[in-house]
Amino acid sequence: MPNQLFIDTPLINEAASHFRTLRDFIRFAVTQMTQAKVSFGQGTDNAFDEAAYLTLHTLNLPIDQLDPFLDAVLLPAERLMVLNVLAKRVNERLPAAYITGEAWLQGYRFTVDKNVIIPRSPIAELLVSQLDTWVDEPHDIKHVLDVCTGSGCLAILAALVLPNAQVDATDISEEALSIAKANVNDYNLSARVHLHQGSLLEPLPAKHLYNMIICNPPYVNDASMQALPPEFMHEPSLALAGGVDGMRLVSDLLNQCAKKLTSDGILFLEIGHERAHFDAAFKHLSPTWIDTLGTQDQIMMLTAAQLQS
Repeated sequence: MPNQLFIDTPLINEAASHFRTLRDFIRFAVTQMTQAKVSFGQGTDNAFDEAAYLTLHTLNLPIDQLDPFLDAVLLPAERLMVLNVLAKRVNERLPAAYITGEAWLQGYRFTVDKNVIIPRSPIAELLVSQLDTWVDEPHDIKHVLDVCTGSGCLAILAALVLPNAQVDATDISEEALSIAKANVNDYNLSARVHLHQGSLLEPLPAKHLYNMIICNPPYVNDASMQALPPEFMHEPSLALAGGVDGMRLVSDLLNQCAKKLTSDGILFLEIGHERAHFDAAFKHLSPTWIDTLGTQDQIMMLTAAQLQS
């Protein structure tokens, strides 16, 4: 991890003595993030949005209401609070979500810590905005499975958009499931979202079948893991690393899903930037590729018939 102090104590003291308004601190944050070449993509995609979010959150202000507070004057103690948070983000390259303990996905808030990857899966957009395109009667879906659930965000979104469904969610990490449980409780969904610890589909009842399975597995190939920006190295490698070609778990996943889907069931699978590796490893499959506003060729749909053939 980086050990250079871009924002050191003398700079913090100087900034605290000269800056007054929220606007001052956001400008300072953007400058420091730009100079330090911090990486984004774990909730925001640019320095301004990240600076505004961290500043508003630190001051317990609504994170979607910047303009009314831009020229508000900060108390001396508030200035130090904001500057120390910015120093942590820049000096330690710690993702904003791990600093604030929360992440936002499709307008929904989720608790996070370093035991889970930060929610950002494009499957969330598919669930919230596109499901009608791919599923004839979403309200008829009764059984959903989220594999590698992490924070539980996708399982929760599935339960929210499919009010008649029971949702199972699996993860190998006990620590991740602890976070998922907190999020399930936050949304009062403990009667409909059920968490299971174990690898892939192994902890599930043998005869239980699903109308829809969603999965964001570890799929980052070894070379890409080595090239990840420092921010992403704070995330659990167990939830990211997919082996030499990123497909280490995918073969087992597909085989297990084939046995757990109803005859008309479907699998939505995210593989990030690994389409070439997927195509090479699974030449016999012809998935339907689904684009979202921010992604292309990162999510596929496979039917039970395709997986079982």
